[in-house]
Amino acid sequence: MNAIFIIALQEVLTGLRNKWVLSTTLLLGALALSLTLLGSTPTGGVGADSLSVVVVSLSSLSIFLIPLIALMLSFDSIVGEAERGTLLLLMAYPLARWHLIVGKFLGHIFILLLAIVIGYGMAALALALESEAAVELDWSVFGGLILSSILLGGAFLALGTLISTLTVERATAAGLAVASWFVLVLIYDAALLGLLVSAQDGGMNNDLLDLFLLANPADAFRLLNLTSTETVRTLSGMAGLGANSALSSGVLFASLVGWICVPLCIAIGVFLRREP
Repeated sequence: MNAIFIIALQEVLTGLRNKWVLSTTLLLGALALSLTLLGSTPTGGVGADSLSVVVVSLSSLSIFLIPLIALMLSFDSIVGEAERGTLLLLMAYPLARWHLIVGKFLGHIFILLLAIVIGYGMAALALALESEAAVELDWSVFGGLILSSILLGGAFLALGTLISTLTVERATAAGLAVASWFVLVLIYDAALLGLLVSAQDGGMNNDLLDLFLLANPADAFRLLNLTSTETVRTLSGMAGLGANSALSSGVLFASLVGWICVPLCIAIGVFLRREP
């Protein structure tokens, strides 16, 4: 376990040197504050509390931004070491290969955790100071948003790590990482919407739709946060989907955890058979 901790710490220090921690924290913080200050303005007109508006806004931000940050953090975690010639050196140390994968993943998720907690925490502080009824707001919804955002980032970190173990060039890994983000975050929902429209006459089985949603961590995150309360469902336009879905918050959280564990285990299996 000491080897895993040392590798994770090295990744965090590298992130500090490369300004990854600072840049991601400032980016998430600035965007979250902007959405909080701007989004809470019209709450009186729509009859929604300010926290629900902020949760909808930050959820939409997280779906697009956090997966991209996670993939950019992790896509060269292994292939980058191989290209720089440091992978052989790391393998010469008394550590198991899975230590390297897990250590790098933990270091990256700690960087992402810092950025999310600090960035979104700034938004929560601004909302608490701005709202006169801050004590009456359901802050557990906001806590769920932060936790699920970390899990969403972890899912794409695991996917980026898997891509890094499967490729032999950084350029290829970068291309696959961007393509994965494009497909899972943008293309998948458009294709699913097209499938729903084409099956509108015959109707799509709700269980099948739930499986399609679980097959994408971004959709699991979206359903989890944009259907958390009745007000959030109404604001996000997810009232119909939330009413028809049989997926509970526990199942959605478990799917995000699964999206972390499965790619990470596959990455370990691939790396065990890879030549340095």
